[in-house]
Amino acid sequence: MNDHVSSLYALAHELLNLGMDGSPIYSDHFARLNREVYEQALNLYNAPEGNTPEEEAELCLSILLALNATFYDNGRKQQFIQHLLDRCWNVLDKLPASLLKVRLLTCCYGEVYDEKLASEAHSIIDTWDASSLTPEQTEIIGELKNMEENQYPFEIVD
Repeated sequence: MNDHVSSLYALAHELLNLGMDGSPIYSDHFARLNREVYEQALNLYNAPEGNTPEEEAELCLSILLALNATFYDNGRKQQFIQHLLDRCWNVLDKLPASLLKVRLLTCCYGEVYDEKLASEAHSIIDTWDASSLTPEQTEIIGELKNMEENQYPFEIVD
């Protein structure tokens, strides 16, 4: 199952960042990637929980990321997201302070905008050596900052 989870995470990440490097976005590739990510997310949604807190966190994170990346909705997408958030609440306290935990906290924060989630993510980030951040750490710091600064990205405020 770990290969499927990693594959879904990578595809969802690709979909979310499509065109961000300045490369063109082709509609056929975009549509295929959306369909593939959504179908893989639904398949993993029905998979059993992970055997360890880390496996469960990776599974929930990958599916949440995938559902957020896709424009497909079978009419139950919000129910799926809420169920995944419930699973996340059950696993967050079991995770050690790590990049995985910051990713999951950030993803959950992006769904509910609960300041406690962002605060906990920041407390972990503050333990990282700023002079030797990995690209993944730098990316999640940027994502969290962007979410905090743009909590209503799809609303027009006059």
